[in-house]
Amino acid sequence: MIIDAIAFILRNFPAVLLVVALLVPTLRRNRTADRFLSWVLLLPIGVTGIWAALFHIVLPSVAAADIGWEVSPFQFEVGVADLAFGVTACIAFRASLPFKAAVVCVASIALLGDAVGHVHQMMIAGNFAPGNAGVPFWTDVIVPVLAIVLLAVAWRQHKDVR
Repeated sequence: MIIDAIAFILRNFPAVLLVVALLVPTLRRNRTADRFLSWVLLLPIGVTGIWAALFHIVLPSVAAADIGWEVSPFQFEVGVADLAFGVTACIAFRASLPFKAAVVCVASIALLGDAVGHVHQMMIAGNFAPGNAGVPFWTDVIVPVLAIVLLAVAWRQHKDVR
């Protein structure tokens, strides 16, 4: 039972981190959009980016099999890109709102671009592997849209305070 729970969490890691990112800020009184944005940047963007990077760089055959790909030298480049925005998103957790805005911009372009690639693979190649059409696809859409909305609300709240 514990092994099944661990396997479930690992298979759905990005979605689990998204849920945690939305729950943690509710434990405090400071429930501003900026606070929710910080947690979204840290967990489903930052930690997931680093996690994806490790798979693409260190375990490329595992990553490729999950996505429904053949192993490719491009995985190293994908992994480095994931690492770059993942680490930067983690740094953004305690950064200023303009820094967070830059990270949301870069991560959203990358993640939404990934989602377009997933759709292309589903439509053209019939690739419905779990790593292409499952949780990674949905979080590649939901997380950046959520981050953009939270950024817009946080920016408005920030302007209202000044």
